[in-house]
Amino acid sequence: MEKKTTVHADPGKQELIITRTFDLPVALLFKAYEDPEIVEQWMGTKVLQLENREHGSWRFETSYEGNVVFSANGVILEFVPGEKITRTFKMENTDFPVQLEFLEFEKLTDSTSKLTMHIIMRSVAFRDQLLKMPFAHGINMAHDRLQQIADSLK
Repeated sequence: MEKKTTVHADPGKQELIITRTFDLPVALLFKAYEDPEIVEQWMGTKVLQLENREHGSWRFETSYEGNVVFSANGVILEFVPGEKITRTFKMENTDFPVQLEFLEFEKLTDSTSKLTMHIIMRSVAFRDQLLKMPFAHGINMAHDRLQQIADSLK
């Protein structure tokens, strides 16, 4: 299956640029990032907290067979409905430091939109370590689910 989400990483830089065009109106794409019930569906995780406002916080937890396998949390620094979310992201119980994420939602047409995620890591080494994991595959799968779930909400 074609990967529609692209992950761009320039050598020697501590950032990632992730882009995806969705066959969704920008309002529905944004809703998929702000509505806890929708987030849980496409991310396959439990939303423990999601305060969509400046200085709000969030926390997600993923379990498998009753055991927590992944937890992450952060602070929402900027929240502009329909346009952008700026937040921190910390994977709990790992050596990965906090990263900064800029999510921008762009209307292309009435029925298509683009998500651009600019992620800044603490170092090139941490960024490269993340890229050795199935990160690109996982985010592509999650965005595919987001498209499917949001399609059912149209």
